[in-house]
Amino acid sequence: MIGTETFKPATPRAARRTPGNRRSLRQSIRDSLVMAYRGLLKMRRTPEQFFDVTLQPIVFTLMFTYLFGGAISGDVLSYLPIIIPGILVQTVLTTSASTGVQLREDMDKGVFNRFRTLPIARIAPLAGALLADTVRFAIAAVLTLIMGYIMGYRPNLGGIVVGGLLVMFSAWCISWIFALLGVMARSASNVNGMATLVLFPLTFLSNAFVPARTLPGWLQMFAHYNPVSHLVSAVRDLASNGAIGQDFWLTLLGSFIIVAIFAPLTVRAYMRHS
Repeated sequence: MIGTETFKPATPRAARRTPGNRRSLRQSIRDSLVMAYRGLLKMRRTPEQFFDVTLQPIVFTLMFTYLFGGAISGDVLSYLPIIIPGILVQTVLTTSASTGVQLREDMDKGVFNRFRTLPIARIAPLAGALLADTVRFAIAAVLTLIMGYIMGYRPNLGGIVVGGLLVMFSAWCISWIFALLGVMARSASNVNGMATLVLFPLTFLSNAFVPARTLPGWLQMFAHYNPVSHLVSAVRDLASNGAIGQDFWLTLLGSFIIVAIFAPLTVRAYMRHS
């Protein structure tokens, strides 16, 4: 005999999962590392993603060195201590824009929607993408320095290693800005366009390629306060004599400020979108 008990249809397990998908800090870190590994596998299967970090350092180093070396420093070897740190900074910072572009492409394809059905921390796909891009930063930095060494550049070994790590850390911090653009923009092309509009003047209107004293007065002022100039100067001081000066600390402080501002904004926008 059937009683008066009301039977409800079974709810799928994925549907019962709470949107917050609460995880401990240790589990969230593990999930982020797994997502970073997924990003590396994606890069390996789509090698065209490495074109900018492999070809750009080689092409830009050769082009700028032989075009401007004689005019600015008298010869190529004298120009290398100026141009190599500048190319290093310009290449790695430009690479950071790909974080937002790839993030927007994944979101447009619905990849992140599928991640929502998995028992992982909601922040893991975003954190994993940012971690995976550090490999691209490292490739760009190493290739730039190798190209400079082939051309005769002989920096302070310990200083250039610290300088390369500083550039990579600064690029990782700036990638939070482009990650925010990736979450909020309507398409990947919009993210790429905005990144070019920001990075192009910051890198070329600095002391990365020419001494700031050779610029017009109004442009010298812009280059003096340009944060890219401080980063380039810090790398040059480290590469020349291993010195850590004021530019190093200003760059480090600016990088932490960027993360403190844009990381919470990016996470909030990403959570609201997902």
